[in-house]
Amino acid sequence: MMQSNYDKNPCTVVEGFEKEVFEGYGKITKEIERKCRNRKRTVITVECYPGVRIEEIVVPFREMLMPVEIFYSDHYSYSGERITRMVKRELTDDRVFGVMTCRTMEEFFDEDLLIAGKQKIEEIQEGVILVIGTGASLLTTGDILIYADLARWEIQLRYRSGELANWKMDNYKEDTLRKYKRGFFVEWRVADRLKQRIFTGMDYLLDTNRRDQPKMVTKMAFMAGIEKTVSGPFRVVPYFDPGIWGGQWMKQVCGLDRDRENYAWSFDGVPEENSLYLQYGKVRVEVPSIDAVFLRPKELLGERVHARFGKEFPIRFDFLDTMEGQNLSLQVHPLTEYIQQVFGMHYTQDESYYILDAKEDAVVYLGLKEGIDQDCMIRDLESADRGEAPFPDEKYINRFPAKKHDHFLIPAGTVHCSGKNSMVLEISSTPYIFTFKLWDWGRLGLDGLPRPVHIQHGKQVIQWNRDTSWVKENLIGQTDMIEEGAGYREERTGLHEREFIETRRHWFSSKVCHKTMGSVNVLNLVEGREAIVESPQGKFPPFVVHYAETFIIPEQVKEYTIRPYGESEGKELATIKAYVRG
Repeated sequence: MMQSNYDKNPCTVVEGFEKEVFEGYGKITKEIERKCRNRKRTVITVECYPGVRIEEIVVPFREMLMPVEIFYSDHYSYSGERITRMVKRELTDDRVFGVMTCRTMEEFFDEDLLIAGKQKIEEIQEGVILVIGTGASLLTTGDILIYADLARWEIQLRYRSGELANWKMDNYKEDTLRKYKRGFFVEWRVADRLKQRIFTGMDYLLDTNRRDQPKMVTKMAFMAGIEKTVSGPFRVVPYFDPGIWGGQWMKQVCGLDRDRENYAWSFDGVPEENSLYLQYGKVRVEVPSIDAVFLRPKELLGERVHARFGKEFPIRFDFLDTMEGQNLSLQVHPLTEYIQQVFGMHYTQDESYYILDAKEDAVVYLGLKEGIDQDCMIRDLESADRGEAPFPDEKYINRFPAKKHDHFLIPAGTVHCSGKNSMVLEISSTPYIFTFKLWDWGRLGLDGLPRPVHIQHGKQVIQWNRDTSWVKENLIGQTDMIEEGAGYREERTGLHEREFIETRRHWFSSKVCHKTMGSVNVLNLVEGREAIVESPQGKFPPFVVHYAETFIIPEQVKEYTIRPYGESEGKELATIKAYVRG
């Protein structure tokens, strides 16, 4: 294989704001000190996303700004134990699944304490006053309001290392899945609601992702970065993670560490989890890519998609690498009504497997065999979960050969998994946490614990009529020619009528024209070394993409072209594109 040209650090270059970005606490505090000059009294509020290293900020601020008093917001909120009781319904007893909270940050703060804290702040007549922490802005938005942001992937890494507990908790050593669950279902939802209010009135955004390497940008510079991002094609920052079933393909194609045992997942196209890099001169600022969805939902998603999904990015692209690895867990996703009633989610995870690469023995497990006994299958799954006997998958589950560029459709309720020796581009709707594992081949996770299995949920949603004949008719080989011309052809590759995502594959050796079709477009270059995306009207600079890279086209772009570029000129390339059906 050729040397990797996959870009692991895609950036949006933001010009004209080089003097509005500050790197390191020395420059950051110097800028804040400048804003405090000629003021008798200045209140600096640093609102923090849960997981921010608060003392890392406090120490240099104390040394360089010399506040007369520091107010920690945690002193005004309820205890972790009381918050746990408040959100017991959302947390549930399950290791993985909770219920999406509709709470706000204010509910976790003692109103009487807040009133007393506000009064105490007002009584201080001179000097610098620092108010900091998660919920700090509930005490006061101050004279200078800084939002300290943090990417969710970085939060997860801090959970895993044991460095980070949940907000207001002392659960550093707790199971990472339970910490993640509390973040996903409660803390991040509450913090995101507050963040969206803060964005309108903040003065600065503080990037706290790297220890002792802060970057701060003015509100104007940050907003300019978001505007630039959603004005043309862009990529989010991918991340890669090992897994018990992981493979070797991404090491080569994506240029990853060869010394790692494997890589199982890559998230390259999940704005709720990924980051954006905004490049201001020589300084690169990392912000959660969901910030772009919060701030410019109509421009990014389109009016129709925004009306349907609100400020959520409904399409997800990710990689599942089992090349020289193992089978994924046998699994099923909840039906829409089940995920709404049980977990409080608006929509479910319909998905598909696009096969980027495969060995000769690669298969996809999909749907049930004809005439099976439902009760018998559930008993066998439960027996396997108890460790009594391996689950006889060959008795119940179809296996279909998988080869490069096949596309398998997987509407919710369909039992499925990818087998070993395949490289899957998973195209799905976004609630990716909702996977009900039915059988995991008797494995332990990388943490040495049994991987969670959810047969009780799974048996409620399995669609037993999706047997061999139904799967062959509805989920395999669903490719239709849409249009063909000089140097290109467009194919519809799915998805099933129950799924809201439309996918189109374009084969091209010359320039091919695309329209956004009233929806954000998410694409991946599935064949060819590199291509270039351009605007017929010159609305955005030419944008180069490489093999296996996922890229996003905001709906406001409306029209764009893609053609072979560089070493790929004169060759046939292919993209797979997903958008929300009208």
